[in-house]
Amino acid sequence: MKLTDFKVLTFDCYGTLIDWESGIHTALQPLVEKGGRARARDEVLETFARHESSQQAETPDMLYSDLLTRVHRRIADEWGIAASAEDDRRFGLSVGDWPAFPDSASALQYLQKFYKLVILSNVDHASFARSNEKLGVTFDAVYTAEDIGSYKPNPRNFAYMLEQLAGLGYGKADILHTAQSLFHDHVPAKTVGLASAWIDRRRNEGGWGATMPPDGDARYDFHFASMAEMAKAHQDALRG
Repeated sequence: MKLTDFKVLTFDCYGTLIDWESGIHTALQPLVEKGGRARARDEVLETFARHESSQQAETPDMLYSDLLTRVHRRIADEWGIAASAEDDRRFGLSVGDWPAFPDSASALQYLQKFYKLVILSNVDHASFARSNEKLGVTFDAVYTAEDIGSYKPNPRNFAYMLEQLAGLGYGKADILHTAQSLFHDHVPAKTVGLASAWIDRRRNEGGWGATMPPDGDARYDFHFASMAEMAKAHQDALRG
């Protein structure tokens, strides 16, 4: 299997192209400061992961910005911190402030010369539109939880994407799913029979950060530390 075998790259956005861990950590600092004691970065991220995953399972059709608002409330309650509805909502609307990884835009601009680029993300369209401004490309298709009514790792999200891409003339063998989260993306991608590339943004860190540990078969076909490394591997494949 080679990178040049595919026609479509489907992407998770947050954690893969957008540095959601930095964004989440920054957006939760006002709450941490209200609590009056320091909390390690991974403690903050792991608390977020638990509550985000639980909330997505409980309210799969909730708009992501509203879901994050609820997650902020849950974290404040767990930590015993008094937070206002305005505080909760500010966090819910913070997605567009989360930074892109430094290599995302240039790698996407390179890869767009060879592939159709597609987003499959646990987000709402308004939040993604703000993130997309940082990524430097126009995606050929964007499929969100707002469209589908459920959140990854539900295989329903992948089935929806495959149905949409089939309508555009692309089958499973044409598609390489590209993502950081083993939990949200690689396990369900394998469930539906997709090849996948792991963008291992936490390669030099322990733990799982803002994602839950994978529950199931977390195999992948390609492994890169970054989008820049993936673009370089494609260049090498063309030369080889």
